[in-house]
Amino acid sequence: MGTFVAQSTWAFPTIESIHVFALVVVVGTIAIVDLRLLGVASVNRAVSKVSADVLPITWGCFVLAAITGALMFSSKATHYLDNWPFRIKMALLALAGANMLLFHFKTYASVARWDNDVRAPSAARVAGALSLVFWIGVVVFGRWIGFTVR
Repeated sequence: MGTFVAQSTWAFPTIESIHVFALVVVVGTIAIVDLRLLGVASVNRAVSKVSADVLPITWGCFVLAAITGALMFSSKATHYLDNWPFRIKMALLALAGANMLLFHFKTYASVARWDNDVRAPSAARVAGALSLVFWIGVVVFGRWIGFTVR
């Protein structure tokens, strides 16, 4: 599969376009939740409602982004592994995942107590801010990869 993606005139650009679209949706929907946690947007809606509305879309597009990312990686795996923006992007993805897990299993467990509050607890606000930083970093370093892998 990697050879096909690397040698085809249309496969890599098509896969990359799908990857970018999926990632835009992932980052956009995560930002909606993060901005709610920060008390910047959707403050008239419960955190649980905002999450329930957007997270199914987030997960669907995340799966699509992961599949397309793996296909692109397969085209030049050794080049990507040796590429520092790629490694930073992967580290930021891991940090975003760890932040999400910590938030979900620790802070979000008590959402019933603060669900409708304009100001979420500090742990939720920190998780939202870190999430935005990590995902913006994923986008920046992901874009940087295109300038460094040949």
